[in-house]
Amino acid sequence: MDKAWIFFVWCIAIFAPILILLRRRKPLTTRLPPGPRGWPVFGNMFHLGSMPHRTIADLKKDYGPVVWLKIGSMNTMSVLTAKSAGELFKNHDSNFAERNITEVMKVHDFHKAAISLAPYGSYWRVMKRIMTVEMVVQKRINETEPIRRRCIENMVEWIQDEGVINGKVEVARFVFLASFNMLGNLMLSRDLVSPKSVEGSEFFTAMLEFMEWSGHPNVVDLFPCLKRLDPQGLSKKMEEGMGRTLKVVAEFVAERIKERELNGVQKKDFLEVLLEGNDGKDDSEKFSEHDLNIVVMEVFLAGSETTSGSTEWAMVELLSNPDIMAKAKDELARVIGKGNKFEERYIDKLPYLQAVMKETLRLHPPIPFLVPRKAMQETTFMGYRIPKDTQLFVNAWAIGRDPECYEDPLLFKPERFLGSNVDYKGQNYELIPFGAGRRICAGIPLAHRMLHLVLGSLLHEFDWEVDEIGRNGIKDDRERMGVTVRKLVPLQAMPRRCST
Repeated sequence: MDKAWIFFVWCIAIFAPILILLRRRKPLTTRLPPGPRGWPVFGNMFHLGSMPHRTIADLKKDYGPVVWLKIGSMNTMSVLTAKSAGELFKNHDSNFAERNITEVMKVHDFHKAAISLAPYGSYWRVMKRIMTVEMVVQKRINETEPIRRRCIENMVEWIQDEGVINGKVEVARFVFLASFNMLGNLMLSRDLVSPKSVEGSEFFTAMLEFMEWSGHPNVVDLFPCLKRLDPQGLSKKMEEGMGRTLKVVAEFVAERIKERELNGVQKKDFLEVLLEGNDGKDDSEKFSEHDLNIVVMEVFLAGSETTSGSTEWAMVELLSNPDIMAKAKDELARVIGKGNKFEERYIDKLPYLQAVMKETLRLHPPIPFLVPRKAMQETTFMGYRIPKDTQLFVNAWAIGRDPECYEDPLLFKPERFLGSNVDYKGQNYELIPFGAGRRICAGIPLAHRMLHLVLGSLLHEFDWEVDEIGRNGIKDDRERMGVTVRKLVPLQAMPRRCST
């Protein structure tokens, strides 16, 4: 008995300190991030409102830079400050490299082929490399500059004609049309918005329908048990809308493949780059025509919405701040000269225009939560336990308003970026409208060109005013959630062609 007693005492002496340490560490590794208490079954659904990026941003004052929500049956963590975003992208990016996929994005296996949503694996790496190394590179973007210039000239003429007829124009609509044509020429070497293009008009109409259904909130995402019922009918509508879009794209791709077989390689657009990516590969390594069709759709979905939405917000801010508008126009007149056309070679010589666009993207990121991610395995983040499959919102809208990074963060002040090295290419976590880390948007170089080309041309070609209805619309800062966040009340402004 004495030996047993001695053995027992030694066990206590050895293991008790270990147990105490584990007990002390337990709260750090089992405690979820703080957040508001939710309702049974529904969780925090009713806390979000119609503009959830704003609602969740407001939670920072009560719960801190990382907030935990239960949205229906879905665990969700939201990152709300530049500091917590830096911690995420520097130290936890690999564990959150997967996307959280909504139900409508599973239609036609869109989520498996789209570069922004594809599983983090070999297919995604190949497509990301093609996009960043062969498609959206400075050399190829420079080669396609005349295409964008022609599309901008068309946009200017459309706006002038509409202004003469109706007195004012819906700015985002014309930017969207021009962006769609720019991408049509870059991807497919053809105008897609033209009275002469029947196939292009069909594709344009199908894409609009696809964009509409893909942006609707879906209760099935919150309660997967309702998947079979599809109570809002969104999966069915998406199946039909995306199907029509894919049909048109498939015809474009099939036509190109036939041209290549008959005449060899002649065109040097982005579709050709994708097709060349399959040349010489074994069947097991090739990506399918369906994958190509999805990638083409994705480029149109991302590029046209981002350009038109961000340009509209920039114009809203400039019309709300006439002194800033005057500075931007003065810079354009000084660098380009009245009567001369805006060209992309001027962008680097226009620091104030670049500052205007940065400030616009700071206050109005196109996708406020970025593209949601999810935890690939259970992890510890900033002292909190994050379960596997937790949905991650990186609230770029809240981060852009972080008072620790920006003085007067709610004011539109482009001057804050003059002489600053802060950029939106993923290295400065206080400005991440296009994301950061492994899943950063692959099209930033092209977006940079298109955004400045469109905004600079609108300011250089026209003087802009708003009537009383337009002023009331500008003051209405409500937003509409969709593929990107758009202004709920579209901007309508009166263009007057600048004197040459």
